[in-house]
Amino acid sequence: MIKAVFFDFVGTLLSKEYEDTTHQNIIREVLRDAKAENVDPMKVWEEYEAITSERFRQFAGKPYKPIKLLEEEVMQELAEKYGFELSPRFWEIHLKMHQQYGRLYDEAIETLKTLKEQGYHVGLITDSDSEYLKAHLEALGILELFDSITTSEEAGFYKPHPRIFELALEKANVKGEEAIYVGDNPLKDCVGARQVDMISILLDKKGNKKELWGECEFVISDLREVIVIAEELNGQ
Repeated sequence: MIKAVFFDFVGTLLSKEYEDTTHQNIIREVLRDAKAENVDPMKVWEEYEAITSERFRQFAGKPYKPIKLLEEEVMQELAEKYGFELSPRFWEIHLKMHQQYGRLYDEAIETLKTLKEQGYHVGLITDSDSEYLKAHLEALGILELFDSITTSEEAGFYKPHPRIFELALEKANVKGEEAIYVGDNPLKDCVGARQVDMISILLDKKGNKKELWGECEFVISDLREVIVIAEELNGQ
């Protein structure tokens, strides 16, 4: 019987499209702060996304290193390349832009509230620094919708390492087979969840991850489908 439903954050609850907009505005503010008017913010943003994506791929399943530190290192590299001084306010800007431009998928709050009303433990399992994540959730007004929050900082490892999933299960006091995990990354989310016997659901809104659908037990394009799957698994 399914007793708990866990979610990833960025790209699963938090809109990936708005996350791109957020990061573009981070770059614009950083360049404005540095008075680097001659540097193309979109070009810097494209490199920032490419480098950070590669760094996070390298850290998949590895011991935790603060995301704040990883992103500051990338921005410092780009500052040196493009000849501007990185603002000491970088992380302040980073958080402010996320609070200003971050948006949830339209059906996210409805899905979380419905699952809670139906008696499921609703949790968050995500690669993030704990304090930063809390501030972000508070800004979005959804912190109170989660019964538990488990981060890579707390677990000491990045997904798909099993420890982050095990810790979340311990908090919810459920077994792996009694839990669902919803994420947007087949190799980190589905593979990680299945290692501890959780039911894996891939959110693929645009259907552009078909080559990796086999890593997941269910594939959805709308978060509300999670409610239906949970009901079906419980024979309702």
